[in-house]
Amino acid sequence: MAAVTQTRVETAPAAPTGDPAINFVSVHKSFGRGLGAVQALDGLSLSIPRGVVYGLLGPNGAGKSTLLRILAGLIRPDRGEVRIFGDPATPSGRRRLGMLIETPSFYPFLTAREHLRMLAASSATSLPVDTVLERIGLAKAADKTVSGFSLGMKQRLGIGCALVTEPEAIILDEPTNGLDPDGILEMRALIHDLVHRDGLTVLLSSHLLDEVERVCDRVAILQHGRLVAEGAVADLLDREGRFWLRVDHPDGLVTQLDGRGQAGDGGVYVRIDQAEVPDLIQSLATSGARIHEAKWIKPDLETVFLWQTREMK
Repeated sequence: MAAVTQTRVETAPAAPTGDPAINFVSVHKSFGRGLGAVQALDGLSLSIPRGVVYGLLGPNGAGKSTLLRILAGLIRPDRGEVRIFGDPATPSGRRRLGMLIETPSFYPFLTAREHLRMLAASSATSLPVDTVLERIGLAKAADKTVSGFSLGMKQRLGIGCALVTEPEAIILDEPTNGLDPDGILEMRALIHDLVHRDGLTVLLSSHLLDEVERVCDRVAILQHGRLVAEGAVADLLDREGRFWLRVDHPDGLVTQLDGRGQAGDGGVYVRIDQAEVPDLIQSLATSGARIHEAKWIKPDLETVFLWQTREMK
C-alpha cells in the first residue's frame, strides 16, 4: 500500500472573532513511568471556535478521552495549558461548561425531574427544569425513576444535566450512544439548535463518523496524541478527494506516477490537488497513455479518517 501523506487543513474559523471557546496549548500527558510509559498526548495544540459544533475524532488510544478528562479537570496535564473563553482553566472557569464525559451515572431511586432539580438548586440556575426535560425528550418520563430507564434515556438525561446549569459550551462524549435511529435524529436536531439557535459551542467526541459528518461544522482528527488533520468538514472532504483514472495499463501508470498512484477499482487512484488534474491529464496524454475514464472522487468523512489514521507502510 502506498504511503499516505498526512496533512493539516487550515481554514478560516466559522465562528465570530475573539478568544476561542476552548484552547489547548502544547498539552502533554503520559501514564506510567520508564519504558512502560504511555504517551497519551504529545504536545497537542487545538482551538475550538465559539458557536460551532466541533467533532473530536481518533482511533482508540488516540488521546480523545484523555483530552476531555483534562478539560473537565479530572486529570492534570504534565505540561501545557488549557484556556476556557480566554482564561486559564480553573474550577470557576469550568462552570461555564456543561459536560457529559463517558457513561453518565445516576441515583436509580430518583426521577429525571428530581435529578435536574437537584443540579439546578446547586447551581442557582434560572432555567426551568421542565424546559430542559422538553429539550431532551424526557417530558413524558420526567417522574419515572431512573432505574427503569433505557441506556438511551439515560444518555438524554445526562445531556439534560449538562444543560440545566446554563453553560456557554457543552462537551459531549459519544452523545448518541444507545439511541435508536429516531433518537439519533432528535439528538442531531438538539445539538443543531443548541449551537445555531441558542449560540452555544458544542465539542463532541464520537465514533459514528457518518453522524459527525452530518452534525459538525469542524473536526479534529487525533492519532497517537497528535493532531493529524483539522478544519471545516467541507474543506477536509474537498482537500482529501482523490482522482481516479481507467487506463490500458494501470500497473505501468502506478510506476510512472512514482508513489502518487495506487491501483484500485480497476484503475488508478492519484493523490493530487484538484487544481493539478488538468495538467496531469495533459501530461499523461502527451506521454501516450490511453485514458478511458477520469473522475474526481469526493470521499466521506470515514474515508478521510482512515487515510489520516491508518499506520503508514
